[in-house]
Amino acid sequence: MGDELPRTADVLVIGAGIVGCSVAFHLAASGAGAVLVVDREDAVGRGSTGACAGGFRQQFTSEVNIHLSRASIPMILRFTEEHGIPVDVSQDGYLFLVRDDAAWAGFGSAVELQRSLGVEVEVLEPEAAGALLPGIDTRGLVGATFGPKDGIADPAALTQGYATLARRAGVTFALDTSVTAIEVDAAGAVTGVRTSRGPVAASAVVLAAGAWSGALAATAGVEVPVEPVPRVVVTTGAFPRVPARRTLVIDAASSFYFHREGNGVLMGMGGRDVTTFDTTVDERFVHDELVPRAVTVFPPLAEAGIRSRWAGLYEMTPDRNPIVGPGPVDGLWIAAGFSGHGFQHGPIVGKVIAELVTGAAPSVDVSPLSLSRFGTGDLAREGHVV
Repeated sequence: MGDELPRTADVLVIGAGIVGCSVAFHLAASGAGAVLVVDREDAVGRGSTGACAGGFRQQFTSEVNIHLSRASIPMILRFTEEHGIPVDVSQDGYLFLVRDDAAWAGFGSAVELQRSLGVEVEVLEPEAAGALLPGIDTRGLVGATFGPKDGIADPAALTQGYATLARRAGVTFALDTSVTAIEVDAAGAVTGVRTSRGPVAASAVVLAAGAWSGALAATAGVEVPVEPVPRVVVTTGAFPRVPARRTLVIDAASSFYFHREGNGVLMGMGGRDVTTFDTTVDERFVHDELVPRAVTVFPPLAEAGIRSRWAGLYEMTPDRNPIVGPGPVDGLWIAAGFSGHGFQHGPIVGKVIAELVTGAAPSVDVSPLSLSRFGTGDLAREGHVV
């Protein structure tokens, strides 16, 4: 259950995933007063963070996502050196495989944007992609893009790391505690929350509850368009031609991805974007769609057996970009709807939210991620969602 539940806090953070733990640490480090993190699970990182693949990249189609990545990735890379907490970082790159001429034109435009913002990205012929990671079936490929500075880290370790740092800085964690409502007074200002263990008064609430953020925002009379979409992750046992590199490979047409994990691989794929909180693994999808695509993209996987599988929730917004910034209710701050990118952007978003709450200038301009964009229709859909 974590710490005892205080009855007051200066800032209350809903959610103990990577985003919430990063927010809490950066709030404490900035002298924000008494910070309380509340989460429905009995340990940190048990929600979407704990189910994710742990990738980080700069290859996006939205300028703001590229800025977030360029600020967040160095924080991941330096985490062990700065804080003495191992997070198992590898930087073997992201490789996008493209099989369609129209899609390839879109990737070309994305590469131009990425390079204009300082991203190191290579455009590869099919043969070069196959040489980079032997075993890939290059038949039918139009081309590939490779980000050599992209990589993978351990999501559980990084989340636990931020939680540890937050606790050292005096943050209180109330776990196994569900927030049932965000309280707002007649003047339209946040006054605290109701929880399964009683009320907590707070003049600032940070909503970082992942897929549950929309439902919780509604209790404050705020519409936050975040929907839960399950995604399946599968790991294999050892097999003879396991990749030598830990490059994360993405088949753009299907959104199938894989990377080496130990002596096997970790893999997943988008597909049936059904809105539900049910994280029961769809075995038919695994065997009828994911596995056949896996063998098509990387034929050596035909020799691998499934070791484990699980499902987690993507927190999807209509434009596949997160919502970061103040809510329409005074004292409500939102960091949700990351659409599969919360792990990699969690470090910098935590810092930015702490800066906004304390009145400091944000390290990254997140105004394009304002909740108000859904009212004005000023949307720019992120194209590289895996």
